[in-house]
Amino acid sequence: MLFSIIIPVYNRPQELDELLACVSQQTYTNYEVLIIEDGSVDKADLIAEKYAKSFPINYFFKENGGQGFARNYAFERAKGDFFVILDSDALIEPSYLAEVKKGIEHQQLDLFGGPDKDHKSFTATQKAISFAMTSLFTTGGIRGKAKNVGGQFHPRSFNMGISRKVWEATKGFVITRMGEDIEFSIRCISLGFKSGLIPEAFIYHKRRTSFKQFYKQIHFFGRARINISRFYPSELKWVHFFPACYFIYFWNTIILNILVPPIGNLLFIGLSIYWLAIFIDALKQTKSLFVSLLGLVAANIQLLAYGQGFIEESLKKITNTSQE
Repeated sequence: MLFSIIIPVYNRPQELDELLACVSQQTYTNYEVLIIEDGSVDKADLIAEKYAKSFPINYFFKENGGQGFARNYAFERAKGDFFVILDSDALIEPSYLAEVKKGIEHQQLDLFGGPDKDHKSFTATQKAISFAMTSLFTTGGIRGKAKNVGGQFHPRSFNMGISRKVWEATKGFVITRMGEDIEFSIRCISLGFKSGLIPEAFIYHKRRTSFKQFYKQIHFFGRARINISRFYPSELKWVHFFPACYFIYFWNTIILNILVPPIGNLLFIGLSIYWLAIFIDALKQTKSLFVSLLGLVAANIQLLAYGQGFIEESLKKITNTSQE
């Protein structure tokens, strides 16, 4: 089984270096690597050259077109039986490919993915963001479950794989941003390809290094969920509305605490109970008081940013004014 590891990269040569160092340590060695430089200014060509003697690696530079079309560019040039897609800000264990192979064979998968975790080298902020993106209290936890709400597992592109048969049937991504990986997963499943989670094939996902960057990313995710509903209306589930409801509840609590304190204080009690549940969950997962406090901040950012993006794009959808 030959794997083609596909890594789009945009102005992140240092992160790519760290990921390729992990790739070079794989216990399963029948693989090639394709690096797609998606119009970067800060190029990673020298990083790719650094590993040229360690394993088969191909570096390509193309005009910026977004991560979805960068992956398509790689699919067209890949030689593998299976394509493994990784984000450049990931780290993997030496057993990663071996676990992918085992999972494919055991479950007979054509479409697959793995969960993400935080790494001991991550900063406190990165660990807090990782918590927010994997906790059930923020809806992030549904990303690493064997089944999506109401259906099969939908792999996400930070840790995703497909068989060559999937590529030949779908021709890859039809949109390049705004939820392109979820649209792709739904389309693959609709064509009859079997999808599954491989729990042991996890990655350490660095995500964003600041709360400001995290807010911008999650705001985009909220918009993307509505964009996916343009293709598949039935895939908009009740759980996707939760951050929007939280956004409305949160700001009503703030406003009413100023205008009508008795009602505002009552709403604040509900917020406080929810925050306590998040904090306890963070403490259980991170074992750190400081990271747990940051995790509470990250959870609020995740919910508010997603909710805001979700509401904004919903209004655009209703008025047919979406810009993407």
